[in-house]
Amino acid sequence: MVHTRIDFRLYLITDRKLLMPDYTLPAAVEESLKGGVRAVQLREKDVGTRELLDMAYALRDITKRYQARLFINGRVDIALAVGADGVHLGVSDIPVYAARRAAGDDMLIGASAHSVGEAMRAEEEGADFVTVGPVYETPSKMRYGRPVGLQTIGRVKEEVSIPILAIGGIIEERVGEVVKAGAYGIALISAVLASENIKSTAEEFMRLLQ
Repeated sequence: MVHTRIDFRLYLITDRKLLMPDYTLPAAVEESLKGGVRAVQLREKDVGTRELLDMAYALRDITKRYQARLFINGRVDIALAVGADGVHLGVSDIPVYAARRAAGDDMLIGASAHSVGEAMRAEEEGADFVTVGPVYETPSKMRYGRPVGLQTIGRVKEEVSIPILAIGGIIEERVGEVVKAGAYGIALISAVLASENIKSTAEEFMRLLQ
């Protein structure tokens, strides 16, 4: 099933600390776009507003060139300022309904969910898609507690009609089982950004999602 508003199945989330020394964040994102990625979330939580804004403008330029979507993590103001396609909201960010009021109907809103209840609430409040996880053990998601597992993907799928993107510890060998469990697509951080050849890694994940 293709969802009209969510036309991507691989959602790349940035973390510049994972990059190999040869890569800058804009260069890494561009390599992923060359590999077929069509949606990027700027998520650099340790930088100030102005630096984040600069990063957002840089990534907006690059994503536009590749006709890819840009999401900003947690910051509706920055998403609006740079003309991003959407905003992604964590459980402790501004709620989905408030972001929808501020951003209007045109902006895409993604929301993080770690349970069926959180996913249902995100949909009720107007989210266009949810990331659900962590599905597997993964260092970046340890603070969210134990992995939710594939069964949670299946349970969320039964309760919501918006697309589910699985997140957390997804490697190439796991793409098939995640999709089979009910995920429309996957969200990746280290699997792409920490690789030595970002373009070819992105291409391989895109192939697995076909």
